[in-house]
Amino acid sequence: MNYTELTAAVQNYMEDQETSFVAYIPTFIRQAEQRIYRSVMIPELRKNTTGTMTSGVQYLARPSDFLAVFSLAVIDGSGNYTYLLDKDVNFIREAYPNPTTTGLPKYYGQFDGDSTVSDGNFIVGPTPNANYGVELHYYYDPPSIVETGTSWLGDNAEAALLYGTLIEAYTYIKGEPDLMQVYSTRYQEAMQQLSGIDVRSKRDTYRDGEPRMNV
Repeated sequence: MNYTELTAAVQNYMEDQETSFVAYIPTFIRQAEQRIYRSVMIPELRKNTTGTMTSGVQYLARPSDFLAVFSLAVIDGSGNYTYLLDKDVNFIREAYPNPTTTGLPKYYGQFDGDSTVSDGNFIVGPTPNANYGVELHYYYDPPSIVETGTSWLGDNAEAALLYGTLIEAYTYIKGEPDLMQVYSTRYQEAMQQLSGIDVRSKRDTYRDGEPRMNV
């Protein structure tokens, strides 16, 4: 389902062609996407990036589309990876009260979030004693189908995207509770299927066996 098909389906389900309603459809879709992306962590929400940790600098900038960390590794001059442990900023400050204490970083924490001048930063401890490579695996918000015309959700989780959007649209028009319940039930059924992908992405069938399904 592409963006054109999705908007047409929403108008058909709602039986509403009113100008202000149609103008809000992109908002309904983005709200549905956000709801879905905050509920499951499918592999398609993972991204990988590499960069450099500067000697003597305790902070590392986050990517602009950053949502949550999967892993953060430091790479030394020999190509060896050291995966940092996630700690609270207070822990790092207490463990390394003097930022001039340097070495191969062992820990990282979320120092701050998005602002008007920054996309947020990590803090590491100890402060790097050299310029190290870094590799960050992280969860991100993919571009909306509103902008791209197509998306992974539209291609692979059509029901979740459609019924999630219908819930937002029906809330906007203050629709009848019984029909809202129908949309909510269909959405939950679609999300259970999508959650199966989330579960399987964190398992190895050879080592863990097939997941048990409730019937």
